[in-house]
Amino acid sequence: MRKTFVAAAITAALALSACSNPEKAESNVASAPVASNVLMEKSPLPYQAPEFNKITTADYEPAFAAGMAEQNVEIQAIINNPEPATFENTTLALEQSGELLNRAATIFFNLSSIISDDEFQRIEADFAPTLSAHQDNIYLNDALFQRVKAVYEQRAQLSGEDLRLVENQFQRFERAGANLSDADKDSMRALNEQITKLQTQFSQNILASFKNDTILVTDVAQLDGLSEGDIAALKAAAEKADQQGYLISLVNTTRQPVLGSLTNRALREKIWRQSAGRAMDINGPIILELTKARAQKAALLGYPNWASYSIADQMAQTPENVFAILDDLAPMAVARAKQEAADIEAIMHAEGVEGDVQPWDWAFYAEKVRKAKYDMDDSQVKPYFELNNVLEKGLFFAMEKLYGITFKERTDLPLYVEDARLFEVFNDDGSSIGLFYFDPYAREGKAGGAWMSEFVTQSFLNNTKPVVYNELNIVKPAAGEPTLLSFDETSTLFHEFGHAAHGLFSQVKYQSLAGTATARDFVEFPSQAHEDWAIEPSVLANYAKHYKTGEAIPQELMDKVLTSVKFNSGFNTTEYLGAALLDMEWHMIGADETITDVAAFEKAALAKHGIDYAPVAPRYKSNYFSHTFAGGYSAGYYAYLWTEVLAADAFAFMQQNGGLTRENGDLYRKEILSKGNSEDLMENYVQFRGQKPTVDALLKRRGLVD
Repeated sequence: MRKTFVAAAITAALALSACSNPEKAESNVASAPVASNVLMEKSPLPYQAPEFNKITTADYEPAFAAGMAEQNVEIQAIINNPEPATFENTTLALEQSGELLNRAATIFFNLSSIISDDEFQRIEADFAPTLSAHQDNIYLNDALFQRVKAVYEQRAQLSGEDLRLVENQFQRFERAGANLSDADKDSMRALNEQITKLQTQFSQNILASFKNDTILVTDVAQLDGLSEGDIAALKAAAEKADQQGYLISLVNTTRQPVLGSLTNRALREKIWRQSAGRAMDINGPIILELTKARAQKAALLGYPNWASYSIADQMAQTPENVFAILDDLAPMAVARAKQEAADIEAIMHAEGVEGDVQPWDWAFYAEKVRKAKYDMDDSQVKPYFELNNVLEKGLFFAMEKLYGITFKERTDLPLYVEDARLFEVFNDDGSSIGLFYFDPYAREGKAGGAWMSEFVTQSFLNNTKPVVYNELNIVKPAAGEPTLLSFDETSTLFHEFGHAAHGLFSQVKYQSLAGTATARDFVEFPSQAHEDWAIEPSVLANYAKHYKTGEAIPQELMDKVLTSVKFNSGFNTTEYLGAALLDMEWHMIGADETITDVAAFEKAALAKHGIDYAPVAPRYKSNYFSHTFAGGYSAGYYAYLWTEVLAADAFAFMQQNGGLTRENGDLYRKEILSKGNSEDLMENYVQFRGQKPTVDALLKRRGLVD
């Protein structure tokens, strides 16, 4: 799951809701006419789904201005209340304030990652610092904090979700710097403004790189190995960009999908080097400045580095606990990757390619190894993984078996892009759950990767049901051609719906504790637990149908798919660990340290952990590592592995108890997916599993042990 940092920070702040200093909050905001602005009122559509057909880019700035002004009035009333601070007049009042600003910011920052253009980027660059300052005014207002603190000190009389809300609010204020001196608060404001600007700039540079860092091929012969459909899509992309030839665009990972098919080694090397080096000139200086500013912010709050600050409120608690699990896996992963490299080099040498395997060779020859070992390659499998079948007969089928839910497509409500689809989700008794948007295709202006977020968050207090969405970045085929998925893309589709289920099944009173508003190193658990349902035999048999003939995937090929799931596990785990350890090391820097060379730092960081295996680069190199430098996962990318321990353990438990059954689904929904952050997360897991997780299932899941 991915949100922009600013969106996550602003919506978290507004969900918590708090106070602003009116003078400071309004100083940068001009008044604007609002009469025709649809953001000013709750949407009249079912579930308060946004009126995408009526919202214009010009609506956002007036809505932000009006929203901040409105919240200032609400907050001032809380501060000026002559009665002693209570749960109702302080905690609950904060929770309910800022409705307009929350609505406008949520829609804007979600869409800025989905359909961004020059005007979106201008607004984000202009308003992100203002919104960040508004957030500071919330958390650094001493009069407000004293009321929050007073309620916290009386919390013994509270219980359940009320107690959780009070504790959560108080912790947010403390971690934002509410206990700092006035001078240090001024420093904090300056650092937050600097950090916000740098993160926004990093993010916008990455969006620009999707457009600018492309490879134009003029000789179709160089595309040998690609399917006719893939070549047609590249030709269409070139025509759209007013270029002659075939345009290869990069996805936001170091590895590029086309490298698994292209026979032209020189072109593979060109693509890989462009991928690995993109945006370094513009993002390298930002990384150095940003990590320094984060370290300085952590120091103000009494932490030795940003990692210690960032992880303190997570399940892992300390960087040492994170390094313990990452460093335990690193030697096993590299050892397995070297075994895989030996298999790859044997084929390379047999074909007359001398020397060691290079990063741009790995995917191409790994496919040959897979074909030799399993007599299977992606071209055999893809025709059985057509997008609509995967979605409706795979994912939806599995979710009905597991949870009893059904999906009804809605064509009467507006969409934010024409390629998106909208479904209403129902329980088995016919009661409605919420709305689910699905947007599968890559396009200009859309951030890379795959993610889930919400337009409306579930809350019993607000009487709202969830409106969630999933974003993928599948290359759109040429007109009239089917969308055929790789198995990785199929797994990603199931993964992201795990996040959607977390939002849809939320049963929480307070919005700030609902759905996916959990610790980073818990939130990826539901998504990773859902991945494995894609290969559950009864699910696979239901959706893996040839897109032309409708014939089920042959049992022999299905067995090969299941057997090959763990193929390349050394590469995959080493690639992931490289990125996770880079993220951690960048944020172990102290406030007094100065780093001057991004590439040198990367090299030393990887060598320090024995993960510097040349043929396997980190999944994200620093210069395009949006998770950590723009996406809210700073010192948090480890969370994917941390939560995979939970996911593997949970899935193994369900398999031991019947697998894809309503009993398992109902238990998982009740104890995990419905709770949000309303209770202790590990206690929720123990209620589901009966014990704390172990790493045994993870090692088997990743193929690191037999």
